[in-house]
Amino acid sequence: MKAVKLKRTSEEAARRLSAHEIATLLRLHDAPIALLAVTPDVMALCEVGLVQLLESEQGHARFALTAKGNAVLRVLGAE
Repeated sequence: MKAVKLKRTSEEAARRLSAHEIATLLRLHDAPIALLAVTPDVMALCEVGLVQLLESEQGHARFALTAKGNAVLRVLGAE
């Protein structure tokens, strides 16, 4: 799978995550989610680089954690 580059805002600096965003990170830790299951929380996590859109050679797209997203979960003790 290849990562698809999404446009990020200038607010990429450290920010606080909402409870919903943390829950979304935990959900993505267990398994990537399909493109059709996108929520505002997933998009917010994409904008700060914690989640990325992956596209398979067959054209299927899924959201999955980035290395930075995994690091956040490690800091939270979720791994």
